[in-house]
Amino acid sequence: MALLITDECINCDVCEPECPNDAITAGDEIYVIDPAKCTECVGHYDEPQCVEVCPVDCIPKDPEHEETEEELRAKFERLTA
Repeated sequence: MALLITDECINCDVCEPECPNDAITAGDEIYVIDPAKCTECVGHYDEPQCVEVCPVDCIPKDPEHEETEEELRAKFERLTA
């Protein structure tokens, strides 16, 4: 499942450069994650890097974009092909 950034985001700018898939961009008010690009860092790291660096813990899993480990790996393979 992709991740999402909640409105608790403080725009600290630490998550965007950590995303290996360039899935995080500045939105109108807070950073946003493109679910088509988010692999939860599967294929790159053991843990989502944005979650690891977020100082306010505002990046949960997105219940509207549920994906299995296999689906995330397939997405990673498509994005890096």
